[in-house]
Amino acid sequence: MAFGIWNLIFEIIMNYKEALQHNIFKIISKTAKELSLDSYVIGGFVRDYILKRGNSKDIDIVAIGSGIDLAKQVSKNLPNNPKVQVFKTYGTAMLKYNDIEIEFVGARKESYNENSRNPIVENGTLQDDQNRRDFTINALALNLKEEKFGDLLDPFNGTKDLNDKIIRTPLNPDITYSDDPLRMVRAIRFATQLNFTIEEQSLKAITKNKHRIEIITKERIVVELNKILESDTPSIGFLLIEKTGLLTYILPELTALKGIDEVEGKRHKDNFYHTLEVVDNIAKTTDDLWLRWAALLHDIGKAPTKKFSKKIGWTFHAHEFEGSKMVYRLFKRLKMPLNNKMKFVQKMVFMSSRPIVLAQDTVTDSAVRRLVFDAGDYVDDLMTLCEADITTKNSKKFKKYHDNFKIVRDKIIEVEARDHIRNFQPPVSGEEIMKTFNLKPCREIGLIKDAIKEAILEGIIPNEYNAAFQLMIKEGEKLGLTSVKS
Repeated sequence: MAFGIWNLIFEIIMNYKEALQHNIFKIISKTAKELSLDSYVIGGFVRDYILKRGNSKDIDIVAIGSGIDLAKQVSKNLPNNPKVQVFKTYGTAMLKYNDIEIEFVGARKESYNENSRNPIVENGTLQDDQNRRDFTINALALNLKEEKFGDLLDPFNGTKDLNDKIIRTPLNPDITYSDDPLRMVRAIRFATQLNFTIEEQSLKAITKNKHRIEIITKERIVVELNKILESDTPSIGFLLIEKTGLLTYILPELTALKGIDEVEGKRHKDNFYHTLEVVDNIAKTTDDLWLRWAALLHDIGKAPTKKFSKKIGWTFHAHEFEGSKMVYRLFKRLKMPLNNKMKFVQKMVFMSSRPIVLAQDTVTDSAVRRLVFDAGDYVDDLMTLCEADITTKNSKKFKKYHDNFKIVRDKIIEVEARDHIRNFQPPVSGEEIMKTFNLKPCREIGLIKDAIKEAILEGIIPNEYNAAFQLMIKEGEKLGLTSVKS
C-alpha cells in the first residue's frame, strides 16, 4: 500500500521521543545498531501512549531482520542478563526487564489458507508488517534508529482513527477477518475497552464472516471474552457480539434469552438485555472476573425452564438449578477452568435468587443464618450479584429493594458475629456421638448431626458446645440410644 503525502508529512513532523524515555528503548536502539538492524516499537504501547492510557508494561519490538537475535543481544546488554524465551515456530522472543515484558519479532508478511488462522510467514519490510496488523490503531510504530528516534510511522492514518474513536482494519476488512477470524472478536473487544465505534464496512465484514469463528480455538476466544467482561461497560461488547451474529457461535445460551413472548396479553421481560444491565451494574462495584461471569450467566436457565400458565402467566421454575448445571457444560465447551472458579460461578448462579426472595419478606434471623450457611465465604459476593440484579425502572421499587438489601447485609453481620455460621462446623463431631452412644458408623449419627444443625440454624440453641451436647443426648434418646456413663 503506497504511503500518501499526508503520511509522509506525519512521518516528518510527528515525533514521540517523550514516549521513549525509559532506558530500555535506548538499549534496544544501541543493540540494533550493533547488529546493523532497524528496529521499531509497534502496536499497543504506541496506541496507549497517544491515548494517554498510562505507561504500558507490554512492549512489542519489530526488527527488520531477526527479532530473536536482537532479543538475545539486548539481554547481554542488560544488567543481570535476563532470560530470553525463544519461540522458533513463530520467530519471536521475549524477555522481562524489571516489570516490563518485551516481545521481539522480525518484520514479516503473512498469507493464509482457508481452514486455519495460522499464517504462512515470510520475512518482510516494516510496511509488510504494518499491513498484517489487525487495526490501524495497532499499526502505529515509533522509530528506534538513533537519528530518527521517536519518529512516528503511521501509514494508515491510525492517529486520525484514534482521534475519531474508530476501529478500522488496515486492508480490506473482509480479507482481514476471513484470514484471522479472531480479529472479529478483538475488534469488538477494543471497541468495548476504548469505547470506540467499529467502522461500518468492518462491522459488515464481521457479520459476513461470523461463521469463520468456528476455526478459532475456544481458549483464544475466551481470552477476548474475559477482556470484554473486565471492561468498564461490558454490554458494549456483548451487544456487538449479538448484533454481528457471533453470539450464536460463542454463547448460544445468551442468544436463547433474547426476545419477549406474549400470550393472552401476558409478557415477560427480555432476559438478554436484562442480563447485560446486570453485568454493567456489577462492573461498577467489583473487578472480580468470575463474579462478572456469574452475572453474565445468572439467568441462562430461564430459556429451558420458561413456561406459560393461564393462572400465573410466565414462569421460570428452578431456573437457578438448571442454570448451575448449564454453567458446567458451558465452561467445558469453551475449555474454561473446571476448578473452583467454575464451582464459584455455579454456586452464584444456583443461589442468585435467594437474597432477592429474602429482601421481599421480613428478614428473620433464621433465614439469614441459612443464607450464610449455604453461601459460606461467598455470601458477600452473592449479595453484590443480587444488588446488581435489580434493574427495575420503577424508582420506588428500586429504592425499596436496595433498602431491604441493606437490612439483609446488616443482619448478616449481626448474625455472623453472634452465631458464627459461616463455614459452619458442628459443635459436636460424629466421633463424639459414636463415643457417647458406643456406636459404629450408622444412620443415627447423621440424624443427630442434622438435628443439631437445624436447631442452630433455627435459633433454637446457640452455636456452642454445651447446648449442642445436651441436644445430642435428647436426640439420641428419641432414637432409643443410651449414652455411655463416664
